[in-house]
Amino acid sequence: MLETQKALQRFAKHVVSQSRANLTRGKKRASNGLYDSIGYDLKVHKQSFSLSFVMEEYGMFVDRGVRGSNPNLVNNGTQKGGMSPYSFKQKMPPLKYILPWVKLKKLRLRDEKGRFKKGNYRSIAFMVQRSVFAQGIKPTMFFTKPFAKAFKNLPSELIESFGLDIGQFFGFTKK
Repeated sequence: MLETQKALQRFAKHVVSQSRANLTRGKKRASNGLYDSIGYDLKVHKQSFSLSFVMEEYGMFVDRGVRGSNPNLVNNGTQKGGMSPYSFKQKMPPLKYILPWVKLKKLRLRDEKGRFKKGNYRSIAFMVQRSVFAQGIKPTMFFTKPFAKAFKNLPSELIESFGLDIGQFFGFTKK
């Protein structure tokens, strides 16, 4: 039982470290909110184990992407969400989350000649909101890829003895 616990701990630590590395590598990290929130919770009982991964709620959307409602709403718009299980239907992403991101990235409007135009962060955030709603969010798979790779490398005896199924084993917990 102790060896099983150690194997699951190694698995969880590896998934967390690789997920964080993917966020850093892909420059998907505007702030440290998502990066710092990634973790795991391993509970050991007499007859069973429970392992769950935790992260900020929006981490699911960054990982799997979100399909846009209608890419034609934006000039030269394309569907970025691919085959994501998530989609924008009628509600736009909340402006209260986009506005701080726009300020953090210091986005500015430019004219045709490349000069800065007048426009405040709120108007820029509204344009970003509309674009994301129409086109969606491209999947990064920052968590899914390391999880699937590490799951394949779990000792086969461990998987067989506990009858682990990736569908049952995989779970997000909101922070």
